Amino acid sequence: MSLRLYLVFAILTFVLLAVSVLVSLQSLPALFESDPSLAAKILVELRLPRALLALAYGSVLGASGAAIQALFANPLASPDITGATGGAALGAVVTAYLIGFASPLGVALGGVGGAGLALALLLLLAGPRAESATLLLAGIAISAITGAATALALSLAPSPFAFYDAYDWLMGSLVDRSLPQLAFAALPALAVTVWLATRAHALDTLALGEETAAAMGFNVVRLRYGVVAATALGVGAAVSVCGAVGFIGLVGPVLARALTRGHPGRAILPAALIGAVLLLGADIAIRFAPPDRSVPVGIVTALFGAPFFLALVARMRWQGQR
Repeated sequence: MSLRLYLVFAILTFVLLAVSVLVSLQSLPALFESDPSLAAKILVELRLPRALLALAYGSVLGASGAAIQALFANPLASPDITGATGGAALGAVVTAYLIGFASPLGVALGGVGGAGLALALLLLLAGPRAESATLLLAGIAISAITGAATALALSLAPSPFAFYDAYDWLMGSLVDRSLPQLAFAALPALAVTVWLATRAHALDTLALGEETAAAMGFNVVRLRYGVVAATALGVGAAVSVCGAVGFIGLVGPVLARALTRGHPGRAILPAALIGAVLLLGADIAIRFAPPDRSVPVGIVTALFGAPFFLALVARMRWQGQR
């Protein structure tokens, strides 16, 4: 991707970040006049963490999706389709509602562990370079298991209101997140994004075959498990704070690969930028819902992500029949 496109993404990200912090603008000027300290607290402690969480979560979803697609040599792979997101949600729910370790650190550790187990199970079931059908079936099975287990955990939780408490979170929500929660999610997410970006060349080489990558000096086994562990850490930490958000990890990498001429490794950084822009834009969109309605951001990402996924599957099938 050219430097000009990186500059365009940087400008777009800055504009969306400003819009996210300032929306809705009509109440802020009056609030600054009547109570400047309260207005500053709203901006710094509510709106800024929400916007930065969207950027961090979107970037790690995009980067992780690109890395997983490179690892499995399959454009249908993504954190949510492979079960990593569902595993992270399960781990966080079990830690918070059944074990009772509901601190940010405890929920984050549960999310990381759940995502890691889901990805390890996928690698065991589908293999390192799975065909599309095998990957989809294994991912659907893992997602179904983690979804059912999450519902069971909430049903068995001591609190009878666990389902209601967890609804917005399970559908993905960035609302009312604090600065400490931002730190718990954003720091691992950004560290993982940077680490994955440094493995771009290795993942590009892996696309030529495991033998070629090994002949060029790359430790394929270490690379594979490193990507799985990093994805589990970044996605698990973000899911533990913001809940499950789907399809960003699929749409971002596919668009990024179109900008990098099909290079899966080089697509990691552009996918991170696209993922951040998509999630931040989706979070801005839900601000325009009726004031008495709360729309989880995961619903918006599913509304544009699911048709994109179906179109991608249809295109792959059509190309396979040619």
